[in-house]
Amino acid sequence: MSKIAYDPVKDRFAGIIRHSRWLRRIFYFVLDLFFLRSWHIRRILREMGKKMDQKGEWKLLDAGCGFGQYDRFILSQFKNVKVHSIDVKEDYLEDNRHYFRDDVTKDRIQFYEADLLEFSSEEKFDFVICIDVLEHIEDDVTVMRNLQSGLKNGGHFLMHSPSHYSEEDADEDDSFVGEHARTGYSKEEITAKLESAGLSSVKPHYTYGFWGHAAWVLSVKWPMIWFTNIKLLAVLPLLIYYPVVMPVCLLMNFADLYTRNEKGTGIYALARKS
Repeated sequence: MSKIAYDPVKDRFAGIIRHSRWLRRIFYFVLDLFFLRSWHIRRILREMGKKMDQKGEWKLLDAGCGFGQYDRFILSQFKNVKVHSIDVKEDYLEDNRHYFRDDVTKDRIQFYEADLLEFSSEEKFDFVICIDVLEHIEDDVTVMRNLQSGLKNGGHFLMHSPSHYSEEDADEDDSFVGEHARTGYSKEEITAKLESAGLSSVKPHYTYGFWGHAAWVLSVKWPMIWFTNIKLLAVLPLLIYYPVVMPVCLLMNFADLYTRNEKGTGIYALARKS
């Protein structure tokens, strides 16, 4: 079985969708459907963003925006939000500026190249999200401190990452954490690090528990292995495979969303700046 590296696969998809708005919309739909972390993050954003939107204009920082998946959701859900979206990859940012050009023109969203280890901002934000980024950075506490400094008092910080249990998915031949600075976080570790960065009221929760992890193996891990090994030749088998397994996977994702997982291969934490 070949070793998996996420970044080359993501870059390959970025090249495919780069010049097509409808392909990008389909790509966003697939990300939201297949990746359970998106289910959890969108649920929290929907609940908290609704309250802030009712009070008038508010500002959100997307730290490590990638393809702009969550930016699209946020802009579609909330009319009073202004988004600052940053990433270290300029090619991703250019693609996002092109796709979100109408919202950029209306000053609803702006994209900036930034290294989170050196990030500072005169702007103060009501909400900061950092989704599947911290696991790639060795000095993660510095990033947490930098992002905390950009929060208004009372503002909230939301992160998601693999948990320390994700090590169970890595072995000598097949690693899904090879590009990471750490395997993942436990509840205790992420709570301690966020508190040391100046945040409080930390609420961690494991994602990808029993049901969510099983859905991920069936709907993401195995298909990615096939796609990596045989590339476009995997398309036809997957067209037969997905209609059979996806209804079951969606039910398992839904179960994970409403389960208090004692363990899981993912983790999110919601914290507040006092």
